[in-house]
Amino acid sequence: MSQRKLFVTTALPYANGHFHIGHIMEYIQADTWVRAQRMQGNAVNFVGADDAHGAPIMIAAEKAGKTPQQFVADIAAGRKQYLEGFHIAFDNWSNTDSPENHELSKQIYLDLKQAGFIETRTIEQFFDPQKNMFLPDRFIKGECPRCHAKDQYGDNCEVCSSVYAPTDLINPYSALSGAKPELRTSEHFFFKLSDPRAVEFLTEWTQNGQHVQPEVAAKIKEWFGTRTNPDGSTSTGLDDWDISRDAPYFGIEIPDAPGKYFYVWLDAPVGYLASLKNLLNQRGEDYDAYMADPALEQYHFIGKDIITFHTLFWPAMLKFSGRKTPTKICVHGFMTVNNGEKMSKSRGTGLDPLKYLGLNMNPEWLRYYLGAKLNGKNEDIDFNAEDFMLRVNADLIGKYVNIASRAAGFIAKRFDGKLSTAVGSSEVLRHLFSKGPGATLLPSIQAAKSNIVASYEARDTARAAREIMQLCDKVNIYVDSYKPWELAKQEGMDQFLQDVCSTCIEAFRLLTIYLKPMLPAVAAQVEAFLKVPPLQFADAEQLLGAGHEIGQYQHLMQRVTMEQLEALFEPPAAPVVEAVKPGGENNQAPTLGASASSLPPEGAGSALGRPGGEAIAPTITIDDFAKVDLRIAKIIECKAVEGSTKLLQLTLDAGEGQTRNVFSGIASMYSPEQLVGKLTVLVANLAPRKMKFGVSEGMVLAASHADEKAVPGIYVLEPFPGAQPGMRIH
Repeated sequence: MSQRKLFVTTALPYANGHFHIGHIMEYIQADTWVRAQRMQGNAVNFVGADDAHGAPIMIAAEKAGKTPQQFVADIAAGRKQYLEGFHIAFDNWSNTDSPENHELSKQIYLDLKQAGFIETRTIEQFFDPQKNMFLPDRFIKGECPRCHAKDQYGDNCEVCSSVYAPTDLINPYSALSGAKPELRTSEHFFFKLSDPRAVEFLTEWTQNGQHVQPEVAAKIKEWFGTRTNPDGSTSTGLDDWDISRDAPYFGIEIPDAPGKYFYVWLDAPVGYLASLKNLLNQRGEDYDAYMADPALEQYHFIGKDIITFHTLFWPAMLKFSGRKTPTKICVHGFMTVNNGEKMSKSRGTGLDPLKYLGLNMNPEWLRYYLGAKLNGKNEDIDFNAEDFMLRVNADLIGKYVNIASRAAGFIAKRFDGKLSTAVGSSEVLRHLFSKGPGATLLPSIQAAKSNIVASYEARDTARAAREIMQLCDKVNIYVDSYKPWELAKQEGMDQFLQDVCSTCIEAFRLLTIYLKPMLPAVAAQVEAFLKVPPLQFADAEQLLGAGHEIGQYQHLMQRVTMEQLEALFEPPAAPVVEAVKPGGENNQAPTLGASASSLPPEGAGSALGRPGGEAIAPTITIDDFAKVDLRIAKIIECKAVEGSTKLLQLTLDAGEGQTRNVFSGIASMYSPEQLVGKLTVLVANLAPRKMKFGVSEGMVLAASHADEKAVPGIYVLEPFPGAQPGMRIH
């Protein structure tokens, strides 16, 4: 097979905050795929960049007293520790405010305009009278016009994935000031996605089975169909895309349109090309020639929340500006924690990447665990602490590393570090060996290469991990059958001992080849131990052979401990907030690092202390409280959730004429039969949340202490008798 030429990216993180675990999951998935490609001899350019533009950056920089450029640079300075910490090896990292991105974005726009895909229109747009600025879509929130989920953004709904205009929102408000926005007119630039040429191209491109996963194609197909608009009318096909924003705005100014800037989502994906161009410029390579090569393949790894931009706008921008369209958009799902719970730092269910590294937890534990979960489909995956510990300890320590540790010492001490042939030299030993489990061991491991490589190609690392661990099981059966520790005690069995241990080392090397994309640091240690050059997939086709000398074995990996996981998910300390006595007198003298008036120590019994083990939340207004719709609900049915030790599934009657399904993490305190028939309090207007076990349509209120170890217990709220399902709590 001839060498492939690949250009690979991950979604650009917005440069207003540090990496979270979702970023790290995506980067590990892409990095694993890239490493597998390079192990096949393919030429890969793997680039990333910070998404640096937009009103949020501008506003955050202003609050920090910095220029937007300095704000972005400070964020970017913290990226290295994450990427190096988890062995994620981008070839280049740039940002969308680079000269290359300014140049390419403007040229793509001009090419689209030349092709007849840009037009201007006067539109009504929301304006914040308090902030004196037009509001970006993401700074307008309100009720989704289609599924009626509350607090959704102005451009798309995170609950039902609908795409709409900010003016379609029900009861919109400014996320900056809370003010009701005013509609004002402004001239805007539009990319004509509704053009029949674009519709025809995108219909074929998204539905031909080549560029997106089947489940993603099915979702995209819905966007081409007939839909009901918020005003009751119907429309078919794709809507045009507003690609401009008014000053003040941190971004790329539109050519020949002073005071108008590209909407961040136009120049953000162009950042992929700009980072590549920056890399090639550093090397002295010709960017235009590189992109013009018909053999070039272009892959984008993204999360499911940005499918719209990457499967409609981006391919159309490239196509109709005369550029190469992506070979494949690789979409992954979200990560939940401990059986489908949404991550929350305050509840101790957040997985902080830097905290993970700071606890000296092996980054390759996480690389392997995520690899063993990701299957190349657009599906959510769950990080379960207990499962993480069991899988890492069983697979990597008990199955894989254990093979080398059981054989390497005998080779070093008894045979000067040299391997024998895979089969004993004497006729007797050859007879014994041929009838045992080792006769076909190494050939069977070698024969698995094509399937494992194919799994990596399909991004189905879960399948690759399963097959590799099955091979590890075979090797450990072999070891247990021949028991080298017993052979070492028997007279005249040295040759057989060397054969058995050499077979183990040969098998360990083959398994390391297969695991290397997921475990690059361990593989580097193994390469040094075995005294071999960097391993490639082709190396699985031959063995090291008789006489090969290996080095001194050093233990490769420690086990995960429950103490580490408890520390990883320990909730952060509650922030110190001010508390004053009536009349304004301080409770106590100021302390260093606290406000001028501090709370009593944790656990103090004062009413001004920390009731329930945590500080009182910041003050809200009655309008804030009115947004939360609390209703009396009756628990009609309750049952345990298979696969979860924390959740109960409740069927609730909230007086709506139909029941609701709610999952609640209260199984540690209540059996299902204790709750059936009881009244409780339901948050009725909470957006539905898709969980591993089904959709949860609200939340039952319960009380607990912040320190669950010191004060255990979760207590479901129960109204006084006489309350009826559906009554609102005021």
